[in-house]
Amino acid sequence: MSLTNCRFYEEKYPEVDSFVMVNVKQIADMGAYVKLLEYDNIDGMILLSELSRRRIRSIQKLIRVGRNEVVVVLRVDKEKGYIDLSKRRVSPEDIIKCDERYNKSKVVHSIMRHVAEKTQTPIEELYETITWPLNRKYGHAIDAFKLSITNPDVWSEIQFGSPAIEEELKSYISKRLTPQPTKLRADIEVTCFGYDGIDAIKTALSRAEANNTEENQIKVRLVSPPLYVLTSQCLDKTSGISRLEQAIADVKASIEGSNGKLTVKMEPKAVTESDDAELQALMEKRERENAEVSGDESVSESDDNIPAEV
Repeated sequence: MSLTNCRFYEEKYPEVDSFVMVNVKQIADMGAYVKLLEYDNIDGMILLSELSRRRIRSIQKLIRVGRNEVVVVLRVDKEKGYIDLSKRRVSPEDIIKCDERYNKSKVVHSIMRHVAEKTQTPIEELYETITWPLNRKYGHAIDAFKLSITNPDVWSEIQFGSPAIEEELKSYISKRLTPQPTKLRADIEVTCFGYDGIDAIKTALSRAEANNTEENQIKVRLVSPPLYVLTSQCLDKTSGISRLEQAIADVKASIEGSNGKLTVKMEPKAVTESDDAELQALMEKRERENAEVSGDESVSESDDNIPAEV
């Protein structure tokens, strides 16, 4: 048994009419020779007549060596090891479903390969005792792995074989599959030139943080008046953006109630580490500029009341 190579699924051969991911190895007069990626790279063939519904003018435009393709299984001869496949009978919907399953299986395989190498256990042995039983019970092992992060009962019927395998698998799953929070941000300008303008801005901005929850925390940061940044981290990007939009609406309602104005400079969106670095650089630049000004000019009582950060 190999430490790194094994079919993804319990069945040694795919079922007729099932969709599989293949890699094209060679193109010949009869069709294309391929390897079935989910079945330990066993050989298969797409006959020329099964490449396209249309008349074939150039086979190179239909299929290329090295490319992955979704195909459907037409015939399986287990004794001779022949597998006939079709590309022309695959719909766009079939491709999406097969892609999704293949990508999930690839993640599982990389996890099992890691554990196999770390514990020097044949990978097929890990599939037999862990992956395939979870496939039977949960539909796909990746769903069981994700569930195990919050529900250890997933492992109740699994025989790991050794404490080292159990420890390595659980530790690696936790590192690899624990959801990472998405960073969200929106930029707004808030102004109010009334007598109590500064207090009105403070009150309005505080509305953004009024409905914070443990899962979704919004923070307001001052860049340089009148520009403020709303930031948030959450596991669900859609709900996080919705929450930021509501926070902006709350701030706008409050400031407009005091005859002020809110302008959205950047709509709520997910941001990267690079965006964070740019924002930090901008804030530091504005801070230096403000420090230079305050060193040359006297600070009025009203300026004293402007918060460095709300």
